[in-house]
Amino acid sequence: MEITLKLEPIGKRLELFGPADSHLKMLRKELDVQVTARENSLIIKGRAENVNSAAEVLDKMQKHLVRNDTLSTNDIELLMEKRGPGDKDSTGAAIIVYAQKKIIEPSTKGQLKYIETMLKNDITFCVGPAGTGKTYLAVAVAVSMLKKKQIRRIILARPAVEAGEKLGFLPGDIAAKVNPYLRPLFDALEDMMDFGQMKKFMELDIIEIIPLAFMRGRTLNDSVIICDEAQNTLPLQMLMVLTRLGLGSKMIITGDITQIDLEKGKKSGMIVAIEKLRRIKGIGCVELVQKDIVRHKLVQNIVRAYGRNSKGN
Repeated sequence: MEITLKLEPIGKRLELFGPADSHLKMLRKELDVQVTARENSLIIKGRAENVNSAAEVLDKMQKHLVRNDTLSTNDIELLMEKRGPGDKDSTGAAIIVYAQKKIIEPSTKGQLKYIETMLKNDITFCVGPAGTGKTYLAVAVAVSMLKKKQIRRIILARPAVEAGEKLGFLPGDIAAKVNPYLRPLFDALEDMMDFGQMKKFMELDIIEIIPLAFMRGRTLNDSVIICDEAQNTLPLQMLMVLTRLGLGSKMIITGDITQIDLEKGKKSGMIVAIEKLRRIKGIGCVELVQKDIVRHKLVQNIVRAYGRNSKGN
């Protein structure tokens, strides 16, 4: 079978084809097709099933490049994994943020379910291993809601150092003490808006990035509250966080329950909360798994290997 695929006039053929046509070579190898560039089109030859798969992936590659202005080998691997009639199109779950030309979309079915659950419920629990987008997608939903003026504030919190938040031994003022532990939240924000805008929002308290203990005694209305690394909260701390929820607000609680750093014998507040609350209407629970990991392809293998080792010990 042979088909001719028209290339979009995006002026980014080098990025689409990859250095020395590396992206096309990858498609040839992985999908067992011949791909030949001809002026403003690509000719794809091979078995019908393979040709159709290659055409689908190339179409997604072009759309990804238009939206994100970049296209990496990892991006192409994810697009190849998502191909096929059984996969739900994630376009409807696209998240618009402040960064120019930045549209954030779920890369897996698990991530799609996570976004839908966050939008549907006032409280969402999400558990999963590193690299599944737990924090990143939660921040993206919050930033998108702020951009649409559906909320007035974003509160980002996580336990610092450990559940007890013993910061006294660290040098510097409180900002210097907690900054290393809040860095992942800064990183996610910086990917969705320019630094000047983020700094302005933080000065105006439109965005707050704080240690968990700083939420005590507050009622947070018209906000998205994200509690990250929540597996390291104690039950009373988690209760404190949950009862901060005010009118017009959403709360997203994320964590990896396989990486609990509490002292031996202490129960995770996140696990207790999920057990007690998961059947209450308006509270959603999502579990992301290894196949939802969207970092470097080796991360899945690393998580899988450590999972096997822990079972054997």
